[in-house]
Amino acid sequence: MKALMPEGGLALRREMDRLFNRLWDGDEGQAIGAWSPVLDLSESKEVLMIKAEVPGIEPKDIHLTLENGVLTIQGEKRQQTEEKDERFYRTERGYGSFARSLRLPAHVDATKVTATFKNGALLGVMPKTAEARGVAIPIKVT
Repeated sequence: MKALMPEGGLALRREMDRLFNRLWDGDEGQAIGAWSPVLDLSESKEVLMIKAEVPGIEPKDIHLTLENGVLTIQGEKRQQTEEKDERFYRTERGYGSFARSLRLPAHVDATKVTATFKNGALLGVMPKTAEARGVAIPIKVT
């Protein structure tokens, strides 16, 4: 059995498991092998908030849309080349177009959604509808 699995076999197995987990994690719009910004989606009583790290992207190259309860972030991170004779020894930064779509866990008022960009981070604040916030029902004593 050892002959079938080289020294790095366990690391390869972990990497394959990670790849398959990403395939089936239910995150709509996340393409395997493509660059995509990382994000957080959080909720308070009044709003949903999304925070996405988009360093190296101009705000004009980012598009945020909301349709039928699905929030989509699209954009493009362009590779900047300075010298034509440049020779790379290592390339780790990702470039290219991306699209991330997330089904929101609550209904939001699309007319009141705001988005701001600062220091390579995108912040979207989405106020919940009155129905999504819930209503306290008073109990009458008879």
